[in-house]
Order: sequence, then structure tokens, then C-alpha cells
Amino acid sequence: MSYVDDHNLFNEFPEHTDRIEYLWKQDADFATIAEEYHSLDKRIRGLQMSGIPTSDYYFEELKKRRCLLKDQLYHKIALPYSAR
Repeated sequence: MSYVDDHNLFNEFPEHTDRIEYLWKQDADFATIAEEYHSLDKRIRGLQMSGIPTSDYYFEELKKRRCLLKDQLYHKIALPYSAR
């Protein structure tokens, strides 16, 4: 079995750990998106590690959705910093 990257938000944005924790507790929209992101990342990693045959189209769609969610989350994470 080969190594599979963990795209957990805390791994992706370690410099924003405090902000992520704060938003997860205080912003229901952020929490909903973050939960979907983490669930999707777990599913993608599970498929990568299991070797279960999956169509390239399906796998790429999952990764595109994860990327879209990550962009939405980053916008919420970084917005206050970019407004300075």
C-alpha cells in the first residue's frame, strides 16, 4: 500500500489552525462545508488505499468537489486577513 495524502484542513492550512477552529465553532455555514469536505476527503483516501475499482470519471468528480469545497473554506478562512 502506498502513502496517500491527508487533505485535512489543518494539514492544508496549518498557519490558520486557530481561525479554522474558531469558524468551525462559530460559523454554521463553515462547519457544514468543512464537514462535507472532511467526509469527501476521507472517501477519496479510502478509495485510493483500498484499490477498489472506481471509474476515473467518478474519482475525478470527487476530487473536483473537494477542491471546490476547499476554495470555499479558504475564502472564509482568509477573508479577514485580506481585508487588512
